[in-house]
Amino acid sequence: MNIIKMFTDGGSRGNPGPAGIGVYVETLDKKYGEYIGEKTNNEAEYEALIFSLKKLKQLLGKDKTKQFEIECYLDSELVVKQLNHEYKLKEANVQKNFIEVWNLMLDFKNVKMIHIPREQNEIADSLVNQALDAKEKQGSLL
Repeated sequence: MNIIKMFTDGGSRGNPGPAGIGVYVETLDKKYGEYIGEKTNNEAEYEALIFSLKKLKQLLGKDKTKQFEIECYLDSELVVKQLNHEYKLKEANVQKNFIEVWNLMLDFKNVKMIHIPREQNEIADSLVNQALDAKEKQGSLL
């Protein structure tokens, strides 16, 4: 079976505040970091996951995605537990993001959400901070 390991992270400086996402697709050795505007931490975590699943679909090709099992590693316990149906979705914007992730998951053979400690998500976390630092240097965060 084809398994792809992927680490995602999202964060904001302030809650809400300037936010960024980081994605590390370990299996393919691909890294992505992006500034995403004003978001809460939870919104940024979901945005990172949405971005990563869309990017995988693009990289693999729409016709081949059903051949792959995706292991998503996140340091957001909240997002993982919501997607694993252990926590309820209370906020409307979180519900919207949940539905988008759920629909993207249908494109793959199987998608697992796995919570990891922050220390094990260093690459994705550093990509978030690089994106925010780059935006801050442009003077756009203040």
